[in-house]
Amino acid sequence: MNPAKKIRVAVNGYGVIGKRVADAVVRQDDMELAGVADISADWRLRMAMHKGFRLYGATDDHAKAMRNAGLDVSGSLDDLLGVSDLVVDCTPKRIAAVNVDIYRQGGIKFIVQGGEKHEVTGHSFVAEASYSSALNRDSTRVVSCNTTSIVRTLTVLKRAGLLRRARGTLLRRATDPWESHLGGIMNTLVPEPEIPSHQGPDAQSVDPDLDVITMAVKVPETLAHLHYWSVQLTRSASIEEVLEAFSASSRIALIRMDAGLTALNAVKELMADLGRPHDNLYEVALWSDMLKIEGDELFYAYMVDNQAIVIPETIDAIRALTGTISNAEESITKTDATLGIGLLTEALGKR
Repeated sequence: MNPAKKIRVAVNGYGVIGKRVADAVVRQDDMELAGVADISADWRLRMAMHKGFRLYGATDDHAKAMRNAGLDVSGSLDDLLGVSDLVVDCTPKRIAAVNVDIYRQGGIKFIVQGGEKHEVTGHSFVAEASYSSALNRDSTRVVSCNTTSIVRTLTVLKRAGLLRRARGTLLRRATDPWESHLGGIMNTLVPEPEIPSHQGPDAQSVDPDLDVITMAVKVPETLAHLHYWSVQLTRSASIEEVLEAFSASSRIALIRMDAGLTALNAVKELMADLGRPHDNLYEVALWSDMLKIEGDELFYAYMVDNQAIVIPETIDAIRALTGTISNAEESITKTDATLGIGLLTEALGKR
């Protein structure tokens, strides 16, 4: 693809992830949003129309229903794909696996999200770990929020020569905030029935060399996920050396309890104060003053915003598949600048 030409991006599915991907795409000077497709005609699509996004129905019938609801519709998904270079599928879990046949038949590059299995694309993506292997591919899968955080944090330890093996316990939020009236859990905890939970093997789909096992528990809250990790290092190391390794990633933000960031809600409030759209936390927010080393064992905890962490990865995946930027660091730097990644560390200062 001509790097001077903007990448025309379609977003299929305008929900929690889709609307954030669309917002991020329009911030890129090397991309343009061709449009968004959905099956709904509710307030979410009205917000998309309000932003000036071109709307498409998933099918001709959906497009007709959207028009009947008073929405300005440009056509169906087939029409959208016809004016796009790449589609980011943000439809609910397992629907994308059906949609990929449409994309392959149409000869269009595509990205699916972490709810789909690795086998759907044969490639799993986290920018700091697998950008180069995604270059000019027809498709990739941006892994889930939790898996993204695992790969980010373990990759920097691995690159610093510190990682031997990792064991993590994940406290997973029960549902998205805007859907909490529809379900979720109250006054209980629900353990994931198998050990390892699926996130560890999923991280190995990005980097097979990772020695990682995860356990997960669903908890009755909606803000974000919380991870606790025990990592065996390759050797004894100082806290300063480990923090320096984490600081090497722009997408890991070191936060502190003694700065008043003592809980998930405080971090989300900080995102609002920073003016992040949807209070997005794109980074892994890792508590530096909780971090502990005993011999060759490292212990730490961090927060994962499952609605936001995969957004910068998706933007980088678009560039990798289309081959417009061949260097991961260059794409990451460009994405970070447009989304304000790095401002969190700047605002908190170094302590």
